[in-house]
Amino acid sequence: MIKNVIDFHVHFPAKQEPRRRQVPPAIIEYQKELRAKWREQFKFGDPEAEHPGDDVQEQRWLREMEDNDLQHVNFLTGGGNEKLAALVKRHPDKFTGFAHHDLSQDGAAEKLQYAIEELGLHGYKWFGPLMTKSFDAPELKPFWTYLADRKLPCLIHFGVLGGPGGIVDHPYINPLTMARVVQEYVDIPFVFPHFGAGYWQELLHLAWSSPNVHVDGSGSNDWIRWMPYHLTLQDLFKKAYETIGPKRIVFGSDSSDFPRGFAKRYLDLQEAACHNIGVPKEDMQLIFGGNAARILKLKHPKSVIVE
Repeated sequence: MIKNVIDFHVHFPAKQEPRRRQVPPAIIEYQKELRAKWREQFKFGDPEAEHPGDDVQEQRWLREMEDNDLQHVNFLTGGGNEKLAALVKRHPDKFTGFAHHDLSQDGAAEKLQYAIEELGLHGYKWFGPLMTKSFDAPELKPFWTYLADRKLPCLIHFGVLGGPGGIVDHPYINPLTMARVVQEYVDIPFVFPHFGAGYWQELLHLAWSSPNVHVDGSGSNDWIRWMPYHLTLQDLFKKAYETIGPKRIVFGSDSSDFPRGFAKRYLDLQEAACHNIGVPKEDMQLIFGGNAARILKLKHPKSVIVE
């Protein structure tokens, strides 16, 4: 059992207007069917029909941390930069948060600077499959330079997006579309979640190309079911451990809504995968907390306990 875990990949379930995408009715039914199977597989309850309010969610997350021996949670999203920053400021010893605004829109660098310097956020998060320009577009140079100068982390989701019926085809769905940026801005700790969400080989290529590439194994990683060859969570950890090493693997749960709360089932599965491939305790301490503490520049982090 692991204690004092740092969860690098969480979404604060703030009250906000839902994003709507035009999806045919047949796809909606297909989504419902697969999501129901996913909840049954991991014993997750249905999300609440009514949002209880951000104050309630805040207190719930504080309890989740106490109940699950989490020493720190990093929220990638949370109802907008301002709302998430206010949450982080109330609990700076427990929470950090990332800016989350459209990288393709004008003013992305200025919004990032404001989020970091005025709001007190700690990094940036976005999606490859939502880009409308290339990552190495000339107008984005100030954005990357700002992150690099301050050695701030950046998490970009590549691969399938939106679960069943989601985005599977996009010019920037492949992590290799970021190769030039990754290699040019080596002072940015880049984190790519879900083992590439269907682009595992490409993500390994990217990690081979530059030492600032990290992976996280957050979420269900259900995408492995659609790979044309046999693949398990244990296989993913084994290959990552053998090729990029323990210093570039970061634990994340991809937790979000309640009543599920902290998805401890994902922690248990990732811990078991590491045990099964023989990862020593000192390396598990890096994976489940030490690497996140370094990337987030946490002050006086506790040592992860691996029993």
